[in-house]
Amino acid sequence: MAKVGVEDTLTDVKELLQENGHEVVTLTGDNAAECDCCCISGQDQNVMGMSEVTSDASIVNCDGMTAEEVLNEVNEKLQQR
Repeated sequence: MAKVGVEDTLTDVKELLQENGHEVVTLTGDNAAECDCCCISGQDQNVMGMSEVTSDASIVNCDGMTAEEVLNEVNEKLQQR
């Protein structure tokens, strides 16, 4: 089971990921390094308040995507790991 960090505003994405067996946590700058994949809204340029990369996690920019499209993207990125 993959640990996926999701921004607090992406409620529909959180629910769908959980329904599909992923462990979902609310994404904060502190826990990004613990996640296998991070889903961000894309609304903020520097959403996690970090200026440098602190995680090897894959990033999914959910801007303009449906929850189903995000789920597919997350699954695809996790398979590539």
